[in-house]
Amino acid sequence: MSGQTPIMETHEDGAVLPLDARMVLTALETAGWEKERRQRRRTAYRVRATLRMFADAPAAKTRVLYTRDANQRGVGFITRERLPLGYGGMLRLASPKTSKTLNIACTLFRCRMAAPGWYEGAVHFNRDQAEFLIDEADAGDDQ
Repeated sequence: MSGQTPIMETHEDGAVLPLDARMVLTALETAGWEKERRQRRRTAYRVRATLRMFADAPAAKTRVLYTRDANQRGVGFITRERLPLGYGGMLRLASPKTSKTLNIACTLFRCRMAAPGWYEGAVHFNRDQAEFLIDEADAGDDQ
C-alpha cells in the first residue's frame, strides 16, 4: 500500500492478534485497490480494539475489532460481526504514541464482507485525534 509507514502492532493487553485476524489483514493489504480514494494518508496500525454502540443495551457485549490502519480522522478495521452503518459508538484502543488507552466517540460508515466470517469496515472519529497524526506537516494539508 503506497504512502503507508511500517506496521505498528501495539496491544493494550500485551496479546498478539489472533492468527486468523493477521491472515485476513495480510490478505487485504496484499490485494490492495485499483484507485486510492482516501483524502488523507493512513498509517498501518494493528491493535485489538473494542466498540460499544450507543444504541446497545447496557448489558450488551462490546464488539471486538482488529484495526488495519489509522489517521487523525478514523480507523479501518476487520471484525467477525456485521455492524450497523451510520450508528455511533465509543471505540476503545491503545494510543500509538503513549501507553494510554483511548476512548473515542465515532460513527460507523463502512462494514462489508471481506472473507468468509470476516467483515472489513471503518469508523470516522467525531473529532480529529491528534494521537493519530502521521506527520505534523500533514496536519494542515487536505490532500
